[in-house]
Amino acid sequence: MSVHTLLGDASSLTALADEARTWRRTIHQHPELLFDLPKTAALVTEKLKEFGCDEIVGGIATSGVVAVINGRNGPGRTIALRCDMDALPMSEQTNLAHASKVPNMMHACGHDGHTAMLLAAAKQLSASRDFAGKVVLVFQPAEEGGGGGRVMIEEGVLERFGIEEVYGMHNEPGLAVGSFAIRSGPIMAGGDRFVITINGKGGHAAAPHLSNDPVVVMAHIITALQSIASRFTDPFDPVVLSITYVNGGNDRALNVIPSNVRIGGTIRTMQPQTRKAVEDRFRDVVSMTARAFSAEAEIDWRPGYPVTVNDAEKTKVAAAVARSVAGEARVDDNYPPTMGSEDFSYMLQKRPGAFIWLGNGDSADLHNPAYDFNDDAIIHGVRYWLTLVGQRLTAQDR
Repeated sequence: MSVHTLLGDASSLTALADEARTWRRTIHQHPELLFDLPKTAALVTEKLKEFGCDEIVGGIATSGVVAVINGRNGPGRTIALRCDMDALPMSEQTNLAHASKVPNMMHACGHDGHTAMLLAAAKQLSASRDFAGKVVLVFQPAEEGGGGGRVMIEEGVLERFGIEEVYGMHNEPGLAVGSFAIRSGPIMAGGDRFVITINGKGGHAAAPHLSNDPVVVMAHIITALQSIASRFTDPFDPVVLSITYVNGGNDRALNVIPSNVRIGGTIRTMQPQTRKAVEDRFRDVVSMTARAFSAEAEIDWRPGYPVTVNDAEKTKVAAAVARSVAGEARVDDNYPPTMGSEDFSYMLQKRPGAFIWLGNGDSADLHNPAYDFNDDAIIHGVRYWLTLVGQRLTAQDR
């Protein structure tokens, strides 16, 4: 078996990337959110059937699609290649011909590109099949806050398809097109969210001594919480705590002290043990600060995605594949971790694997209304997927 057989000649791969660009722009024009992806899932399913995949299963985690492609070189390991499909509840501001046609929805994170690249890989793998073992293609819904990866795992996707290793890829604005970046260990943060309701006693603003002002308590809690990152944790162990939501009182009654206020935000951590320690400290700071002012604080803790942790050996595999695709100089295997979160973390908790960044060039940032996936990156992402299969699924491995 040869990786070159899977890749095909340069002209055919270029034609495949051009075809994937068309799919990508179609998906981009019709964004869908979270688990509700009927059009996207239908397009993916239609293409997979057209390619001749051996097994196609839809409806996993509501709108997820899984396809199986068997190699023709005998038994071997089973690896999964995963992409995300959902968009974001944002209004696009690109003025592109292929811009979103759906109000207040856009593909601002490149999941349209991720889906198109995995479809392109599916087409080539189905045509060639020059590998041993099995490739499982996972088209996942609800990465943007819905935990679609966790739901797919809960519905048994790993066991049902015999998945032994998992690999993911995400575009990275600011990283040159044709370049890759990865690191072993924690690569993306765990992200938890919270809402705090502070209950005091309302009253007239001219007589605060007859009230118990929750706004003052809120101010002290906000300040005290910042000490978690600055004084409670190791400065070499990144922690970010951001208050992003404040609500209380009425701007039409500025002489009234409210009886309660609410604040909310997010905490990002890079180590699983730090995540738990920070949550415990957070609860202590909030409750004790409120108690110091004879107020009460109710905490609505909303656990988010775990820390995304790349397996050390599989990181070496992924980095070697990227080097064979892009060359030594265009692969950074010690890329700085990001405080963003990713629900591929759930799969990496269950199976060894690796998550890699693909250069998106000088584009707007992710989750920015001016963002667009760079179609020039498609061919590099497809090469990565095909080369990974070619190098990981060889007959002598079993």
